[in-house]
Amino acid sequence: MEETPPGHAEPRDILPATASTDDDDELEHHMQGDATPTAASGTDHLLAEPNNQVTDAPPFWSRHGRSVSTVSYHSITQTNRRPILLEDHSEEDHTSTQSCWAQSVTIDDYVILTGPTGIGAYIVWHCTVRTLNGGDLEIRKRYSEFDQLREDLIKSFPQAAQMIPQLPRKSVVSRFRPKFLEQRKAGLSHFLNCILLNPEFAASPVLKGFIFS
Repeated sequence: MEETPPGHAEPRDILPATASTDDDDELEHHMQGDATPTAASGTDHLLAEPNNQVTDAPPFWSRHGRSVSTVSYHSITQTNRRPILLEDHSEEDHTSTQSCWAQSVTIDDYVILTGPTGIGAYIVWHCTVRTLNGGDLEIRKRYSEFDQLREDLIKSFPQAAQMIPQLPRKSVVSRFRPKFLEQRKAGLSHFLNCILLNPEFAASPVLKGFIFS
């Protein structure tokens, strides 16, 4: 049996040595791969070192940012706009103006009239209607005619009955007393103004019949 020279390896010893060398290289490469630092992402430093105060905002926060005023402006300008409708109401206003032909009504005075025998005295009220054209209409009416006008208006305009004011009260005892007559005068004047200056009543045949009868 020949002696193996020193430093000379058996063939069988070379293969394990080679395999071991490959394993060592692979292990070393694996260890080196783990030890090699990887590139940090843009937000790793925020996760690695928590900080309660943010001094510098990341670049992507302000790169494409807009001011509050710009955002509000674009939000407003991009909303759906409703079209502006222009309507002509001149014809309606003209009709309403034609209906209101009176400017004011006043009751200037009253007179107490009696029959030939002095029985059956009554009061006639002297009224002046100022028209929009500047002319005056003078009419004389009894209280009973005011009462009839109110009843006719309620029948003709039942939906507007609440807009027709009450007439001043009646009194058999005080009907010729000056204080009572002044209160009745003010009440009748208020009634006529509410009727004549209302477009719904002013053009009605009922009111025209009262004025021109």
